[in-house]
Amino acid sequence: MTALGFLYPGHSAEDEYPRIELLLGGDIRVDLVHTDIGEDAHRVDALREMGSPERLAAGLEELRLAGAEAVVWACTSGSFVLGWDGARDQVRRLALAAGMPASSTSFAFVNAIREIEVRRVAVGATYPEDVAQLFADFLRAGGAEVTGVHSSGIVTAAEVGAWGERELFALARAADTPDAEALLLPDTALHTVAHIPALEKELGKPVLTANQVSVWECLRLTDRRVNAPQLGALFTREPVVQV
Repeated sequence: MTALGFLYPGHSAEDEYPRIELLLGGDIRVDLVHTDIGEDAHRVDALREMGSPERLAAGLEELRLAGAEAVVWACTSGSFVLGWDGARDQVRRLALAAGMPASSTSFAFVNAIREIEVRRVAVGATYPEDVAQLFADFLRAGGAEVTGVHSSGIVTAAEVGAWGERELFALARAADTPDAEALLLPDTALHTVAHIPALEKELGKPVLTANQVSVWECLRLTDRRVNAPQLGALFTREPVVQV
């Protein structure tokens, strides 16, 4: 049994994680602890506070007791707003406090882009424009070429969590660009997991979403690779039969 640990801010799309656990198979467990978000606002100062070391450390003991082998801070905006070096320091502090390998959703996106061997990506962000541009800057620092950034201008995660299939597909269509090799949907408050194969079929390219890449990143930290096509192209890099 491989036990994966996640620190998830508040309550928006946390139901994605048990869904992913089912799709991964019976020998992988997904443990999720909710962190205190403070103010629910896609605003740089609030996002920096949301990802502070004190808020993240508060949930680690529960994950350790659950037997987690690695931990991911499952919040994209609460990591990339720190910039590349700041986000790296955030993960380093998290690993030291947890006593296990650690990462964040922002780095998960960068590593997933490399995994599927693309460079040019489009971004469909629910965030306000200034925050969305900070994500694009983070991706560029990680070596990606950003072909376009579409912002929905939403301030709170609670509003994003209430979005359904119609809003999700509208965001994806608006954000995609012809020259993009993949589309990125970076908000962990957005429900996407049930729709990734359909999105990829419609757009004709890989789609990377926040909760999807967070779980993939945690698997990577534990040296597990899984073939799970219902989770999109990112999870088809391994053979069907696992040895």
